[in-house]
Amino acid sequence: MKLLSILGSTGSIGRNTLKIVEKFPERFAVKALAGKDNIELLAKQIKRFCPEIAVVFDEKRAHELKNILPVEEFDVEIMYGQDGYRAAATHDNVEMVVTAVVGAAGLLPTLAAIEAGKDIALANKETLVMAGEIVIQKAADKGVKILPIDSEHSAIFQCIEGQRREDLEKIHLTASGGPFLNKPANEFFEIKPEDALNHPTWKMGKKVSIDSATLMNKGLEVIEAMHLFGVSQDMIEVVIHPQSMIHSMVSYRDGSVIAQLGIPDMKGAIAYSISYPERLPLNQPIPDFAGMGALTFQKPDFEKFPCLDLAFKACDTGKTLPAVLNAANETAVQAFLDQRLSFAKIPKVIEKTMSRHSVAEHTSLDDILEADKWARKEAEGVIKSVK
Repeated sequence: MKLLSILGSTGSIGRNTLKIVEKFPERFAVKALAGKDNIELLAKQIKRFCPEIAVVFDEKRAHELKNILPVEEFDVEIMYGQDGYRAAATHDNVEMVVTAVVGAAGLLPTLAAIEAGKDIALANKETLVMAGEIVIQKAADKGVKILPIDSEHSAIFQCIEGQRREDLEKIHLTASGGPFLNKPANEFFEIKPEDALNHPTWKMGKKVSIDSATLMNKGLEVIEAMHLFGVSQDMIEVVIHPQSMIHSMVSYRDGSVIAQLGIPDMKGAIAYSISYPERLPLNQPIPDFAGMGALTFQKPDFEKFPCLDLAFKACDTGKTLPAVLNAANETAVQAFLDQRLSFAKIPKVIEKTMSRHSVAEHTSLDDILEADKWARKEAEGVIKSVK
């Protein structure tokens, strides 16, 4: 029986993780749940999985959760804010923390979990984008495993298992291309949030869906892969693969290429991360190879999707610039969702914010958090100027 804490339990990854827990009750138990503000769903999850700790974003939501949940029937401690997330991440009765929080908010709880010696099932790519060197070193010092949940990184992980690292030639990170792969760039100003949220192959949360539409999601995944697998940036290439059947590939110095295939569904990657090294009998459908037709590939268009180029530049510079990239992107994406910024100007906001940042020479966690804070404020100012 593996004891889990799920940070981001009300989001897409969190909900799918709980479906797996429900399917294999003899294998998993949930000791802590952390949502943000969807207290109605969190209350249902508490009733179903009986965690010892439940966490929400702020004090107001905590009171609302207590009011709709008959606490006397459930032995659950309701907490909120950073202290609550830290408690859920470091809970004594937890063996593995599923980090499915969206955005920079996942960094500190993940570090706290690692410090407490918990293995990590990582769906929060921003943790490694912002502070990859610090996180990987801390995990090594504590003997903690970081197992990827992102479908692409799970695929890479599976492709390099059992292989000699010195034989690795290149990581081929696949991308669907998002909903605007074939849309002319001069029509990007017409794009509305509902258009960008309509992903052709994956069902994801709002922020990740917008990042997929701009290809920023793939840029963040490049930085994540660099840290997760200990490779240089020039050993990673992005390949557009609209069918989303090949989740990623790895090539070796003898010319061999190993690919991981599967239907576009996150449950396989989630299950592998929380059950590793075993594979659970999920009864997922095998791709219909005879019926799927051609699998196609193409190079990404960096001019049409400049967010991907910005991510490569941030990765190349390193230090505090990836944290600035991430913070500016989060701010711009939220402005687009709030209809305060056009889709076409998301990369403009990120580029201007990055250009105004003075990169810290010695990157501590405090430097990274300060850069994140600075970038959010700076990006808001840029948003007002580029309207």
